[in-house]
Amino acid sequence: MYRYFLQPQLDASNNSLIGYELLIRQQVAGKWVLPHDFASIPIDVQADLIRRTAQKIILKVGSVSFNTNQSQFIDPTIAQAILSAQKQIYPMNLVLEVTEEVTDQHVTNQQIIDQVHYFDEHGIQLSLDDIGTGINTYDHIKPILPYASEIKFAMQNFRQEGRAAEIPDALAFWKQVADQHRLRLILEGVENQAEHDMANDLGIDYRQGWFYGKPHLLKLDGD
Repeated sequence: MYRYFLQPQLDASNNSLIGYELLIRQQVAGKWVLPHDFASIPIDVQADLIRRTAQKIILKVGSVSFNTNQSQFIDPTIAQAILSAQKQIYPMNLVLEVTEEVTDQHVTNQQIIDQVHYFDEHGIQLSLDDIGTGINTYDHIKPILPYASEIKFAMQNFRQEGRAAEIPDALAFWKQVADQHRLRLILEGVENQAEHDMANDLGIDYRQGWFYGKPHLLKLDGD
């Protein structure tokens, strides 16, 4: 069985809830764990979960976001399932976070841009997740930036790669990129007061992390 855990996304300038990231988990032996292979989860299962989850919180926030890799983002079957889910949860918006994950399929920037236009017609936005790590380096995503709505900087990725010392300078750089392209910048992985203060100093309002709220299970009707 699969369920989404919700992690709040905040506007720290006025301490308001702006959305949730949906983090899929699988129940194994009575425990909720990360799925071993995200790509193996049927898209109709995910789309139905998105619909059922969003309908439980539709009056609380304006948007929900969830992860896809580049191959999934351009997949026409997945696109149709996502569009179906978006129609059923309107006026709430779906935001697709394209991760830094390297996939077997080669995806061109033009394929991403074409799909952004397709989704944009239906009110679905592109978020470039995990910027500065994996394949989502500046040089790689630079051509896509004018077509995105949001970028997300995940401090936990830098920590896991032993690059924590790079975070302040890298974050300042991506703040400039966001301002230049008029993008929302969400800072992920905020865990303590010092990181909260750093975000204040850099003028980054949109944030996500354990400091503001851990992911929590949303029970659905019938659970």
